[in-house]
Amino acid sequence: MRLRPSSLPRFVLLGALALATALTATPAATAAPAAETAVKPTCFDSGVAGTVEEQRLGRGVAGGTSVPAEILARSGFDRQVALFSKLLCAVPNRAAANALVRVQGEVLWRTATYRAQHPQVAPALPSTDDRGLYWARISMALALRQWQPHHFSLGTAERAELIRSLEYSSRGITSTRFSPGVQKILVTGFDPFTLDADIRIGNPSGANALTLDGQRWKVNGKTYEIQTAVFPVRYTDFDENMVENALAPHYRGGPQHADLVMTVSQGRVGIFDLEAFNGRRRSVSSIGDNNNLWGGGTINAPVVSPSMPPGPEWITSSLPLARMAGATVPAQFRTRVNTSVLEIPAGETLPVRRPDGPTPGSIASEGTGGGYLSNEIAYRNTLQRDLLDPSMPAGHLHVPVLQFDAANKTAITDPTYEANRDQIVEGAHSVLRTALG
Repeated sequence: MRLRPSSLPRFVLLGALALATALTATPAATAAPAAETAVKPTCFDSGVAGTVEEQRLGRGVAGGTSVPAEILARSGFDRQVALFSKLLCAVPNRAAANALVRVQGEVLWRTATYRAQHPQVAPALPSTDDRGLYWARISMALALRQWQPHHFSLGTAERAELIRSLEYSSRGITSTRFSPGVQKILVTGFDPFTLDADIRIGNPSGANALTLDGQRWKVNGKTYEIQTAVFPVRYTDFDENMVENALAPHYRGGPQHADLVMTVSQGRVGIFDLEAFNGRRRSVSSIGDNNNLWGGGTINAPVVSPSMPPGPEWITSSLPLARMAGATVPAQFRTRVNTSVLEIPAGETLPVRRPDGPTPGSIASEGTGGGYLSNEIAYRNTLQRDLLDPSMPAGHLHVPVLQFDAANKTAITDPTYEANRDQIVEGAHSVLRTALG
C-alpha cells in the first residue's frame, strides 16, 4: 500500500512506538534464561484452540485453499499480521504487551480506513473491500490466544484483557475523536457474518464505515466531520456493553459530543431501509452469531440481553427519516421508511405483524430492523440518546445485501460483487448526506 507523504508520519510514529516499546522496555524479573529462549523457534502454541470464529481462518471453498489467507494476501493485511506476531515474540513484560496490542490495533484500523479511501492496483482487492480488516483482526486475536510469552507469565484474565484491547482499538472505538469547530457525525458498521454459509462474504455496512472515517463534508455551509466504528456480530460483546462503551461518550456533552449518530448494518436485498421502531428484545433463532451462539430468544418468546439498561419496550428513531427516504441512490435500489414490526399484543401470547408500528403495551418480538443484533444496536443507541440527550438525531439504516455474481461459486471476488459493494456504499453516503440537509 502506498502512503501519501502527509499520511506517512502517523503510521511511522505508531509503528515505531509499538516496536520501541516492545523491544526496549526493561525485562521482567521472571525473564527466562537466554539459552532457553534461543532454542524456541516460536512463541505460539498451535495446540491452543481458537474460537469458532478463529477456526474459520483455514477454511476454503469446496476444500480449496484458505479463503481468509487469500483475502489477507490480496489486501496486504497479511504483512501486518506477520509483524504483530513477530513483535509479540519480542515483548519483554506485561506493560510492553499492553502498549503493543493497543497501538497495533489502532494501526490496523488506521491502515484499513486509509486503504478504503485510496485506489488500489490489481491484483490487490479493491479499496472498499472490508474483509481484510476482519480477517486480520481474527488472525491477531488467535495469535494472542496462542501466545506463550518467553519472559513472563500471562494469566487468563490478562490475556482476555489484551484481546479486548485489540478488539476496541482495531474497530475504531478508541479513536472516534472529533476535531474542534465541526459538526460531529458518528456512523457504525458491522463485521461479515453467516460465514458458514459462505466464507467469502463481506459486509457493506463495514465497507461504508471504512470509507467514511475521518471524512469532512461541506453541507449547506456547515462542515461535518465523520468518525466511524465497526462492531462484531457476537452476542457476548453486546452483553458486555461494547455498544454503550463506544457510543455513550458521544452523548455526554463536552468536545466529543456528537450531533448525529447513525448505526448501520446489512439488511434486505435491494432496499435501503430507514428503521422507524427499535425493539428491546432478541428473537432470532434461525442463525447464530459469528461464534455460532444463539441469543436465547424466539419470535414467540423474545428475550432481553442480560446487560440491557432499563428502558421501554419500543424506541423510535429521531433521524429525519422522511427527508432521508428521498435520497438519490443507484437505480437498482430503493429507499423506504420501514414501520413494520412483529409484536406480541398486550394480553396475548402469539406475535402479530403490525405494518404501522407497535401498539400500546405490546412486547417487541421484532423491531422494524428485525430481532437480531442490527435491531439491538439500534435500540441500544437510541436508548443512550433517550437517557443522555433526547434531542439527538439518532437511528438505524439497513443497507442492501451484498451479492456475488450468480455464476461465481468459488472466487473471492468478481466484477458484479465489486460493483454491487461500491453502489451500496455510494447509496449509503447519499442517505447520510441527505440527513444532514
